[in-house]
Amino acid sequence: MRKIVGGKLHGIRVTGADLEYHGSITLDPDHCEAAGILPMEFVEIWNKNSGARISTYVIYGERGSRCCILNGAAARTCQRGDEVIIANSIYLIDNELESVKPAVLTFNPDNSINERLGYSVGRDEQGRLKFDIVRFD
Repeated sequence: MRKIVGGKLHGIRVTGADLEYHGSITLDPDHCEAAGILPMEFVEIWNKNSGARISTYVIYGERGSRCCILNGAAARTCQRGDEVIIANSIYLIDNELESVKPAVLTFNPDNSINERLGYSVGRDEQGRLKFDIVRFD
């Protein structure tokens, strides 16, 4: 089994940090659904401003709010306005790789979706693996 990216929110901005909450990251369900991220699913979070890397689980916030709120201990890793990358993972066996097409969303400064992209793995003429980023807009 190999762990690969399942979906990604790239460059979403932190809208809040709540140290007193139980933990997790609160995200807009619209963003999560578009990237294939489920509630209670563990995600990796990479802060583009500070370089901090953490793992926590997702809870859904208010639909349409464009929220990205770090809660509990995770709140110490980000400041409001920081750009973060959030990715979930899936496990598969090698021969399934070409059938997986992870969704990747990029964001405008107001956390509206800028681009809808995808990752695609295929084979070249010699049968070697190749990687492409495809646009879905």
